[in-house]
Amino acid sequence: MRTLNIHAEEFCFKALQKAIDDAEEVSEERRGASFRNALVIFVTVEEGDDKGLDKISNEFLEDVKELLPKLKADVVVLYPYAHLSPNLAPPHVALKVLKHLEKILKDNGINVYRAPFGWYKSFMIKCYGHPLSELSREFKPGELVRRVQITKEFLVVTPEGKVFKPEEFLKISKDEELNILIEKEALKKELKGGKGRASDYIRKFGFEWEPMSDSGHMRYEPHATILMDAVAEYSWKLAKSLGIPVFRVRGTNMFNLKLKPVREHAELFGDRLYEIDMDGDRFVLRYAACHQQFALVKDWVLSYKDLPFGLLEIADSYRYEQKGEIVLLFRMRKFHMPDLHIFTKDLNEALKVIYKVQEVIFNEIRKLGRSYVSIYNVTHRFFKDYFDFIVELIRREGRPALITLYPDDIYYWVLNVEYNIIDELKRPREIATFQIDIGNAKRFGIKYLDEKGDERYPVIIHTALIGSIERYLYAVFDTAALMEREGKCPTIPLWLAPIQVRIIPVKKGHMEYSMKVLEELLRNNIRADIDDRDLSLGKRIREAGIEWVPYIVVIGDREVKTGTINVRFRGKGMQKSMRLEEFIKMINKELEGYPRVDLTLPHRVSQRPSLPYLREVRAAEGPT
Repeated sequence: MRTLNIHAEEFCFKALQKAIDDAEEVSEERRGASFRNALVIFVTVEEGDDKGLDKISNEFLEDVKELLPKLKADVVVLYPYAHLSPNLAPPHVALKVLKHLEKILKDNGINVYRAPFGWYKSFMIKCYGHPLSELSREFKPGELVRRVQITKEFLVVTPEGKVFKPEEFLKISKDEELNILIEKEALKKELKGGKGRASDYIRKFGFEWEPMSDSGHMRYEPHATILMDAVAEYSWKLAKSLGIPVFRVRGTNMFNLKLKPVREHAELFGDRLYEIDMDGDRFVLRYAACHQQFALVKDWVLSYKDLPFGLLEIADSYRYEQKGEIVLLFRMRKFHMPDLHIFTKDLNEALKVIYKVQEVIFNEIRKLGRSYVSIYNVTHRFFKDYFDFIVELIRREGRPALITLYPDDIYYWVLNVEYNIIDELKRPREIATFQIDIGNAKRFGIKYLDEKGDERYPVIIHTALIGSIERYLYAVFDTAALMEREGKCPTIPLWLAPIQVRIIPVKKGHMEYSMKVLEELLRNNIRADIDDRDLSLGKRIREAGIEWVPYIVVIGDREVKTGTINVRFRGKGMQKSMRLEEFIKMINKELEGYPRVDLTLPHRVSQRPSLPYLREVRAAEGPT
């Protein structure tokens, strides 16, 4: 922040017209004033001043308190002035700082007047001309101000409605996964780090950091792209399964912080925002789909008959995670969130919808053979008033939950549930989530007409039924790692397998029949390819195993002669001679209810280059 101090014998100004859209609204009386014997402080607020506002304002106050007795001025006039620096703060930040400076001067008994912000103004000044009558100052933020610490209280609530302190619960609990969560979150126990086996699987399937980008940004090779596409389509299917109308939308990834609802939502979200400066404005890269969906719905004409309904976007989302916390496929600076917002008439309707949301969330993790341990972040008032509802949710989960109590009215939500798996290294990993939001409808101007024709603000449920796409896949690969630890063959579900069937002709003379098999599989929307390379049969079978192809179809003389196929089942140590129709029927049954997405590679393996992520895996896993 830069200032120019003028000790004025006379000073007057008049606000003529707004200079910016975000100009401060002021009454007619405050659009002009005149003063005698005034310390006029022309103030330019610079980028980042709000981050170190305590330091800046304290130094500014001390400077004014030191100067006033020497000048014997009767009043301090704070005058917004954008011409002392090229590095201007956004308008909303500048006004925030100016109001703060005005307040601390008043709180210290100093007679102060602040001129309107954001207006073209004419002014006239007559300076005394003594040595202290013209002074310039610069105030630097220094270190960023730490966020205010929120006092939280931790409890454990059982499905029977019993309430324990975390330390008391740990003495009687035999739930290892829940105990790990409690020790980390409530008791702040440091957990061991390390690299898990899942990270090897993740790289095997082509999920990699992009070295030519910012830290925490990924690239997705062809195998990884299939997985991403499949989960994106599945999240849309799950949203529609809730039994309410759901609309799929798309939007932009950046929003202007000068707009009040955007700024307030960002401030409530907290830290780790990705911000960029452009064309004189400051933008936040979205951290979920909230801004876009709220911006859309505020323009819709809604009746109570339209609610509840949902909006889903597979939103590219950005969070400025610390470098040391970045984890491939789990904690990134850019990720993809199947973000669903459900608009309900009131809190009671929201609570009813939550039961179905919770059911879907748990059904999906159980399909992987896993379960969640839950953190219920809840305000004191909601915990007291809706205790029975919280207990019912916990009862449906079938195990106790950790409760984190927050002060009332500090966030836009009253309940925010985080669903965690405990991964192979015994670490809690949040995957799915939901929130009950009672503040953002009003903040963004989202309204509906009730039965009487009165305007109401809906209650909004935020949820990611399976978490971000990347985190869901983290859970998939972590499950495979646990299978390997148990001595089983690690696998992923068939609907996610990049290549579901690989056809291997024993000799060139078997290609014609093999191609007919491939074409029939493709007609049935089964992801299949054919390894037509001039390599030994054993090597081609091994490489299909390295890629975790669930079904390997080997075609030789016998298969061509009998019109059958020989199928090797991954992980089961068995092979079976089948008719193609029987095989297709078996696969279709296994894929029932799941999306079918296209192969992202040429169907002939011979047409593919030596993909680095597969080449490295083959070298690491050797010839076996």
